[in-house]
Amino acid sequence: MSSAPRQPPFRAEHLGSLLRPAKLLNKRHAIHEKKDSSEGLRQLEEESIREIVQIQTDCGFHAISDGEYVRHMFWGTFFPTLNGMKEISGPDLSLSIFRQYVPDIAAFLEEDKVPGESVICVGKISHTGQSSYIGQFEFLKSLVPKERHGEIKMTLAAPNWYHLRYKEGKAYPKEVYGSDEEYFADIAEAYRTELKILYDAGLRNAQVDDPNLAYFCSDKMIEGWKQDSANTRSIDDLFDAYISFYNECFKRPADMHLGIHLCRGNFVNSRHFSEGGYDRIARKLFQELNVSTYYLEYDTSRAGGFEPLKELPKNKNVILGVITSKFPKLEDKEEMKERIHKAAEFVASGSGESKEDALQRLGVSPQCGFASHEDGNLLEYEDMVKKLKLVRQIADEVWPGQP
Repeated sequence: MSSAPRQPPFRAEHLGSLLRPAKLLNKRHAIHEKKDSSEGLRQLEEESIREIVQIQTDCGFHAISDGEYVRHMFWGTFFPTLNGMKEISGPDLSLSIFRQYVPDIAAFLEEDKVPGESVICVGKISHTGQSSYIGQFEFLKSLVPKERHGEIKMTLAAPNWYHLRYKEGKAYPKEVYGSDEEYFADIAEAYRTELKILYDAGLRNAQVDDPNLAYFCSDKMIEGWKQDSANTRSIDDLFDAYISFYNECFKRPADMHLGIHLCRGNFVNSRHFSEGGYDRIARKLFQELNVSTYYLEYDTSRAGGFEPLKELPKNKNVILGVITSKFPKLEDKEEMKERIHKAAEFVASGSGESKEDALQRLGVSPQCGFASHEDGNLLEYEDMVKKLKLVRQIADEVWPGQP
């Protein structure tokens, strides 16, 4: 019998970010263009969140999110609110500090996306004791029955978000931290503090959004890393360091479900940033990282095949992102069910269990969010709802009667 946690995760999942309604986007754009004030924005956000919570409920989803409607980018506001971190944008951003071969850098520096910010370390890092996510969670609690508060999904920033993108020695001042390990230790402590605040408020279902780890599957990034003479360690050594770093960040109570989502980028106009299967990172990713569930991109060949799932231990789950969130065309339901069963065969062959038992550690979802940036992907709101309903239908037919 599998020892992997269930409920959460659920058989039908989505990745947290959902398309914003036009009324909310129009207001945000008008504020940015200085054609409107922020008066009434919060009221509009709350109204929009109520509507999307109802849609998720009507579609039969249990891991309810707020669609990330108060964020303009998926990672939220964790890093800018830490002591010792400073948000910079526009002219303050210098190309000289970035590893430009990291797949998403070019897009995040585009001037017409609001805002093209980044966060740099300027002093000793610590948590302020005030969570920037807590308000989002508390509002969701007001919309969800108390007995289902433990199902609410909160999406969190990847711990290395403001490390990988910066060139060697540029992530922090040398007079503040003498090594990556010192820098990682303080971020890990801040991350654990964040998790504790959310846990104490009742959060039991967290998802870390992390395209960065999937970039280690990119031949293009690997080649760029090798050619960068400033790097003092190999790209594999850095991946190992990140696994250790993440495990320090993710220390948590046993009843707090924590999963991690890997994709190859998801930006305005349905762009992706990298390609490459999970093969080269699978063993360490699945066996050494202290998470319970992996939400994996699997909608196209750019993510490779299911073979790496042979490395999945018996105490962990995988949510298969076989439905694309980037384009409106609906997938063939029977084909998707076949893919799920094929994935279960690889999980079973690696763990030595039956296919039926392996299937009990799987679920289905879109491959990424629908709006990692608030402007969202190339599909309409109604298209998104159809995709969500399809995910639920597939789950109901593969795992009848299970949430």
